[in-house]
Amino acid sequence: MAHGDTSGGFEKIPGWLDWYDGPSTPTFRVPEGAVDAHCHVFGPGEQFPYAPERKYTPCDASADQLFALRDQLGFDRNVIVQATCHGADNRALVDALRRSEGRARGVATVRRDVTDADLADLHTAGVRGVRFNFVKR
Repeated sequence: MAHGDTSGGFEKIPGWLDWYDGPSTPTFRVPEGAVDAHCHVFGPGEQFPYAPERKYTPCDASADQLFALRDQLGFDRNVIVQATCHGADNRALVDALRRSEGRARGVATVRRDVTDADLADLHTAGVRGVRFNFVKR
């Protein structure tokens, strides 16, 4: 996929959550240092499977697509929040953080049995917050 391609060339699949595949570049400049403070990566499902207990199945939206959109919109950094469709498997999030060249931080989902070593690994990858989902959907 070419850098800057936010659609990824994906075909929309009936029954999946839809997305807008034609974002335009803003007619204004966001302030220097601006942060997209809540965004997600989804999959790709073949590499980072979705949780069996998920309530929705999104189309894959890769880190490359997210970073291309960030650049197109003029943001300097991202805060990537763990998507509920991945459950507490933070591998897609961690992969995106490691590939962000220091331009993203993350919010992970953890379970009660998370260890100090797990938290240290997440911190090393760029995670700076934890998401708790108290509401059943």
